[in-house]
Amino acid sequence: MDSIYVLIPVTFVLLGFALGAYLWSVSSGQFDDLEKAAHSILFDDDIPPAAELPSPAPGSQDSAPKPP
Repeated sequence: MDSIYVLIPVTFVLLGFALGAYLWSVSSGQFDDLEKAAHSILFDDDIPPAAELPSPAPGSQDSAPKPP
């Protein structure tokens, strides 16, 4: 019977920690969108090829010939 006097407060403390962790995770957005990460692999986001990137301005250091 004496152990009940210890176990009940310990239970309430653990319940408080669990409730605090749950409320923190909800407020920080942990449960906002569970499907986006799973479906992001299906989207085809191509990186543009280097040919479509703008070329350097004439006379800049990039356009100088490279030594052999």
